Order: sequence, then structure tokens, then C-alpha cells
Amino acid sequence: MSITPLNIRHIENFKNTDYKASTEFAFTRFLVPYLSDYEGYSLFMDCDMLVRGDIKDLFGCADGDSDVQVVKHKYKPKQGDKFLGAEQTIYEKKNWSSVMLFNNEKCERLTKHYVDTSGGLHLHQFEWARKVGNLPRSWNYLVGEDIDASQYGDPDLVHYTLGGPYFEKYVDCQFSEDWYEYHAEANSVLDTKVVGGF
Repeated sequence: MSITPLNIRHIENFKNTDYKASTEFAFTRFLVPYLSDYEGYSLFMDCDMLVRGDIKDLFGCADGDSDVQVVKHKYKPKQGDKFLGAEQTIYEKKNWSSVMLFNNEKCERLTKHYVDTSGGLHLHQFEWARKVGNLPRSWNYLVGEDIDASQYGDPDLVHYTLGGPYFEKYVDCQFSEDWYEYHAEANSVLDTKVVGGF
């Protein structure tokens, strides 16, 4: 298993410029099966998350039948802007694509050309998928958006979708203590100072 950051600058000739894209990985996330040679399972996660559980348990949720599995949130964002003032686009299946467990061999439709020429809503509403399966709710708890964390048990993954404790506005947000603890641990392991949250 490896962890690989998705950097659009490392993907040759990719130029999807749908005006609704608020991050560099808004579309490149759908290239994960292509980048995995359509083999095995791959996991995409947004960068504003903290994994509190054992990630191998998430891979253990693979059902073998779905093209992709997600936490199927049913909510509408509470505010008009996302983090750092980015426009908040409200659409069906919002935040489903923030954690995706791909069954890569079933995602051959997601070629580089297909992802590069598709609209954002088409991709994020999974119009390309034959079957979208479920992941347990504990694997994508939306900090500040989900009303009751107890519905998730003890969340395995918290998603600072409005902004995390690395921004002044959210220094005391829910699960900020966990972030500070892991941040301090990362600094001690590296024996150097980690600046920022990413």
C-alpha cells in the first residue's frame, strides 16, 4: 500500500477547466483508477481530513460488486461559502466524492480523456458509474455540517469540510484536539516543524 498525493502539475496535458472547480483535485480525483492501471482497489480522500481509525478497515469494506463506494450523505451545506471564501455549490450527492473507494477494474470508463472533457456535476454525481455502493458513515464525518456525531459512533474519519484547525477561524472546531495531537506527533517523528495543515 502506498500514499500518493494527486498533483495536477504531474498529470501531463490535463486541463479540465470547468468553472465550478474549487480545488486542483476537483477532477483529478476521478483519474485514480486510470493512475492505478485499472487494477485492484484505490482510495481517494480530500486533503482536509483526519483518519482516526485503521485505514485497512476501510479497504475491508470493499463489496466486490460496486464501481465505487462512498458515504452517501443526505444534507445541504449550511453556509454560502466553503473554506477560504470559495463558492459553495449545492448539488445532489454533495460530498460523496470526498472519500471514494474505487474498484479500479470496474472504472475503465474513467479514462484521462473522459475525465478531462466531462463536466463537474457529471463526475461528482456519479453519472459515469453503473453501481455506487455504500461505505459506513463513520468513514466521512462532516465537521460542522453533521448535526449529531453520535450517529457515526466514534468517527473513523473526520472531514474538516468548512475549514480545519489550521485556519484561525476554526482553531476550536469539533475534533480540533485530535488534529493538534496528530500534528504534534508528526512534528516529533520528523524532528522538525511542520508548517500548516497540509
